[in-house]
Amino acid sequence: MSTMFSSADIHLSFLHRFPVNLSASSARRSADRGSTRTDFGPQLKCLNKERFTVVCWDPRGYGQSRPPDRDFPPDFFDRDAKDAVDLMKTLGFGNFSLLGWSDGGITALIAAATNPALIKKLVVWGSNAFVSQEDLKLYNMVRDVSRWSARMRQPMEEVYGAHGFAKTWEAWVDGIAQFAKKPGGSICREQLPLISCPTLIVHGEKDPMVPSFHPQYLLKHIKGSRLHSMPEGKHNLHLRYADEFNKLVEDFLEE
Repeated sequence: MSTMFSSADIHLSFLHRFPVNLSASSARRSADRGSTRTDFGPQLKCLNKERFTVVCWDPRGYGQSRPPDRDFPPDFFDRDAKDAVDLMKTLGFGNFSLLGWSDGGITALIAAATNPALIKKLVVWGSNAFVSQEDLKLYNMVRDVSRWSARMRQPMEEVYGAHGFAKTWEAWVDGIAQFAKKPGGSICREQLPLISCPTLIVHGEKDPMVPSFHPQYLLKHIKGSRLHSMPEGKHNLHLRYADEFNKLVEDFLEE
């Protein structure tokens, strides 16, 4: 996700991986609905309309940004970051802030690092800058979607079809796993020191797929960043605790 600012008001664009909600399950990016509107429904509905303009997008290969189907080359996060920034520039925004959830948070980190003159502020949650062996085990536990409950599969299958969802999900697991082969498992470790904008890291302490060492690493390596932990938060903390999250974000963006 990405957020944009102008001198008069704040413009927000949200980015996420699958255009679906995450539910409180063991799957890091499991499904609940099927569009960016539902990914960020409480934010689209409840953020201060007098101060914020929100833009949501489906990255290439997801949701309404098909065809073609999603692929995961080694630079797919960099590609998404460039797409997001190019979109906002095309829409006419001169500078802006980024809000990124899960893979969208990784995209936002890279976008902020590579476009310091454009990015005003950054908020990320459920995100990581590297892939550890522990992460690989978690991802492989949810690789086979046939083992998911019907409740978890159905919304995604309605968007992508049963075969399409299974194929895309497995491709994502392979795509994210490729970073574990890089030194330090890096996705964007080396880019974190390049982030110069004020950064808020939000972490759900009960997130089953993002261990606490990930937000701690971001905090340590993004200069001037701050960490807000939500004791009962899981991966979808912005949905489950929308009022708390929205206030936290609004206060940060308007400081």
